[in-house]
Amino acid sequence: MMIEIENLVKRYGDLTAINHLNLQVREGEILGLLGPNGSGKSTTINCILSLLSYDRGSIKIFGEDMSPEKYNIKQKIGVVPQEIAVFEELRVRDNIDYYCGLYVNDKKTRNQYVDEVISLVGLEEFCRFFPKQLSGGLKRRLNIACGIVHKPDLIFLDEPTVAVDPQSRNKILESIKELNRQGATIVYTTHYMEEVEILCNQIVIIDQGQVIAEGTKEQLKNMVRTNEKVILEVPEISQAQLKAISELPGVLDISYDELHLVLRTKELKESMLPLLSYLEQESIPFANLQTEEATLNDVFLEITGKELRD
Repeated sequence: MMIEIENLVKRYGDLTAINHLNLQVREGEILGLLGPNGSGKSTTINCILSLLSYDRGSIKIFGEDMSPEKYNIKQKIGVVPQEIAVFEELRVRDNIDYYCGLYVNDKKTRNQYVDEVISLVGLEEFCRFFPKQLSGGLKRRLNIACGIVHKPDLIFLDEPTVAVDPQSRNKILESIKELNRQGATIVYTTHYMEEVEILCNQIVIIDQGQVIAEGTKEQLKNMVRTNEKVILEVPEISQAQLKAISELPGVLDISYDELHLVLRTKELKESMLPLLSYLEQESIPFANLQTEEATLNDVFLEITGKELRD
């Protein structure tokens, strides 16, 4: 097990930020750590890294108890903060080399690591640039490179794609996949659910300092009432007909906005045929029928009752 947290409690006076939290991260995972603002994500990560003391519980990394003095453990960890943490007076390559030098003394090895991470994040053409000359997306790539250049076994990435252009976002996501293929275990926080869908093979949702749901994206989707939607355009329909549709087999609930009829159903196959039969029987015209699976955003909203961006 890469990370083991048992009954973690962190209080700030009367406020309990982390409330008997239990969490495990297995070697080789990309774990998506999700929660609304104020849920305890950052506090949990800071406790894991021994940047914060805590009131109760235990934290083990690589099977060892974590503490501020465990430099042998910290050397195997990479942290990419949400805030850009680079030196404006150093060029791109010099920034990366500086951070690598905190962990790697041998100059030949350090040069190799710097070259490899520059290639990984796609900064080959910008080595002589100063950070102020970079776009926001390129500066994000530099931030990542500085945090992972020493080839850590465990990497924490805190919203690494905030406010970046699509090209940089794709490059960052591909870089994270490659790091995982090379053996790194990754803890990833984000407000972009599509990134979680793409990257994470395990997801933990926390709120009010507690784990409230965990599993694969498929397992989480099976926890909520709504797995699938049927969406169609219906220009005219009566309240009685809407009520009849809401009572069809497998239909959990419906909504109608004077044009779009949306059915939420646990099993699409169970609901589709009765729906089409009823529309034909009642001579109800419709168009543009679509089906959608539940998204992780649907799951998050139903489990927490909050938007992720709250």
